[in-house]
Amino acid sequence: MLELINPVVIGGGVAVAIFFGILLCLIVGRWLGQRAMARDGAAGVPNVGSLEAAVFALLGLLIAFTFSGALQRFDLRRAQAVDEANAVGSAYLRIDLLPASAQPALRESFHNYIDARIATYSRLPDIEMAKRELARSNHLQGEIWSQAVAAVRIPEGRSETELLVMPAINQMFDLATVRVTATQIHPPLVIYVMLIGLALAAALLAGYQTAGEKGYDWVHKIGFAAIVAFSCVASALVRPNTMPEPPRTCCHSATTMTHEMK
Repeated sequence: MLELINPVVIGGGVAVAIFFGILLCLIVGRWLGQRAMARDGAAGVPNVGSLEAAVFALLGLLIAFTFSGALQRFDLRRAQAVDEANAVGSAYLRIDLLPASAQPALRESFHNYIDARIATYSRLPDIEMAKRELARSNHLQGEIWSQAVAAVRIPEGRSETELLVMPAINQMFDLATVRVTATQIHPPLVIYVMLIGLALAAALLAGYQTAGEKGYDWVHKIGFAAIVAFSCVASALVRPNTMPEPPRTCCHSATTMTHEMK
């Protein structure tokens, strides 16, 4: 089944939580540093600059790897969209090999199927409508298969037609399944937990390091929290199960075919 999340709701909620969590860690870190200064004096506060740099470096590395994996999955999904469009085009062209009496109904089913496949993505971010279109396309798969089986068994058809038509239709269905399965492939949850945990730990150390400052520049602190929160959420939500609509160039052949059938 298609697994979707709403990036506006989930991403916005997580971003806000990380933003305020970083601000809180900055305040707590500064408070801890000031307590250490009050107890031991300025000389008694350890310099955590090297530790802070190491944590920030690890955070940046983890964000970079997360973005890299997300972009690879996004490129893979674009390639899968092209493969499915090509498979649909090949299967549609091979309808010409079937007996003329069976072609109109099968072409009409293809027309409806292509509309449902395109609508599965164009309906987003309306998740319920996207799932409804996916269910309609799954139903049409069974209809197309039944019509194709009946068509290749018509006596006036050629014997080799089944070997050309049925594998093409099967590949078209397989690629649709591959694209749906791709929505369930994403990094383990522990990666995102570690990403958020490192962001909070870096903020805590950064706040501790500012304990000796006389003033407290909230502009820089808010800017730091916003940038880190945005980076964490953006890298986590650029993933297959957000199901962005495929680029129109990837679906050009399927869209053109739909207009021709209309």
